[in-house]
Amino acid sequence: MPLPTHLLPTTVVGSYPQPEWLVDRAMLSKVVPRTRMHAMWRLPAEHLEEAQDDATIVAIRDMERAGIDIVTDGEIRRESYSNRFATALEGVDADNPAMITARTGNTQTPVPRVVGPVRRNGPVELHDMQFLRQNTDRAAKITLPGPFTMSQQAKNEFYKDDEELAMAFADAVNAEALDLQKAGADVIQLDEPWVRNNPDLAKRYAVKAINRALRGITVPTVVHLCFGYAAVVPGSNKPAGYSFLAELDDTTADQISIEAAQPKLDLGVLKDLTSKKIMLGVLDLGDPKVESVDTVADRIRNGLKYVSAERLVVAPDCGMKYMPRATAFGKLKAMCDAAARVRKEIAG
Repeated sequence: MPLPTHLLPTTVVGSYPQPEWLVDRAMLSKVVPRTRMHAMWRLPAEHLEEAQDDATIVAIRDMERAGIDIVTDGEIRRESYSNRFATALEGVDADNPAMITARTGNTQTPVPRVVGPVRRNGPVELHDMQFLRQNTDRAAKITLPGPFTMSQQAKNEFYKDDEELAMAFADAVNAEALDLQKAGADVIQLDEPWVRNNPDLAKRYAVKAINRALRGITVPTVVHLCFGYAAVVPGSNKPAGYSFLAELDDTTADQISIEAAQPKLDLGVLKDLTSKKIMLGVLDLGDPKVESVDTVADRIRNGLKYVSAERLVVAPDCGMKYMPRATAFGKLKAMCDAAARVRKEIAG
């Protein structure tokens, strides 16, 4: 479907709340799993796909009703943004995990072990994209975990170093992205939150890995980075700036997606990304209240002090997976109404 042509198009980062009848939300709320977490699904395997389809339609319709221009499938079939793709690859052993220190730095997290050459033997998210394309007339986006982040979420027991591992993941992501593009994706996004966790390593090879993952992709592409889900990382723990951001201007991605509302980011950093469109986070997902249209409109106007309206895409800070559904819907509606208000102001 054609992408919206009006100023300040709206989108979501990726995920939308999964219903309680589909997943055990209490179990989900404690972790962002790296290995598979089959126990969180409430339905037996024979009914799971149909249930996931139904919940995906609910997510798509909520986004449409809220007024979102570029929708996703809500990542309803995923346990986390990254684990389903990463653990589907050959060479990755998710059944015998290793333990590493989590991104928040205070807990041990089980992660898959890389025990052989990383290869994608077949599509992982292709059905998700086909189903989304069949069930919306809006522009459709799909997300993939970025190669740098995947290399940091696994224990490397095969490649000579993490850079070689990241480039292997990049080849797998690229093969998947090419199939998703053929299946009708209008936008493809790589989630790369770990670039700010390990900026020294990221400076060495994250741009190279991202560019390899995006080779041959002709639809608009996005790199998303954030400080962690609001449900997992409180705003008080989030810095007011990114340790790795200006470097992303050297990627081939068309847009950079940043979390800005909850950490109260100094938007002066956007001057380092002059070649990119900016997907600006204007919804604070740590705030349990639905923001007023006035509040969100002010955040959009603040973004426009640093980025022209032609370069600004309006979005939440991060995925909405951990929020109550009514809150997520209310926030998206406020965001879309705020974008419409500011759009009207610009038009005079």
